[in-house]
Amino acid sequence: MVLSIEKLSKKLRSVPETEDANAAVALLLMLEGETAYILLVRRVQDAHDPWSGQIALPGGKREPSDKDLKKTVVRETMEETNINLLDNCQLVGVMSPFQSKRLPEMRVLPFVFLARRKPHIKLNKKELNEYHWTCLDVLARNRTIAKFSFGEVPAFIVGDAIVWGLTYRILESLLSCVENGHRS
Repeated sequence: MVLSIEKLSKKLRSVPETEDANAAVALLLMLEGETAYILLVRRVQDAHDPWSGQIALPGGKREPSDKDLKKTVVRETMEETNINLLDNCQLVGVMSPFQSKRLPEMRVLPFVFLARRKPHIKLNKKELNEYHWTCLDVLARNRTIAKFSFGEVPAFIVGDAIVWGLTYRILESLLSCVENGHRS
């Protein structure tokens, strides 16, 4: 699949004046030739984290000091990965908010950014223990069903990484925008 940033930006929304969300994540894209990659991270094992050990997107909850959710996603991405989204990254647009099934009071606003060059990543080891630049084509080809002790769920399986839940739903929506031209 060929990713056109111009076409994608037309399918996304601009940053909303009012926000119907209380958390934000970064879908950080990078192009190498015509191949598009997205940054995925793995959360550390933590009994207090409802997403402990899962593949995720950089981001988190809005703090009272955050002026808006764009500030939230910039702050959280910097804290987790040491990537400054305001430096050498272009904001492409935002998707519609997603509601967490595990924590229904949490609504997450995904921000789509394009890295102009591959950023240097330094993980905050208290929150994340690994990262991967994953090809969007590889994600699209690896849609499947993952089996867990609690049941079966739609997922992307790439190597030893299982992407499911909220991260799966956000990425599936992004792929739908890119593949089929659906608005997010």
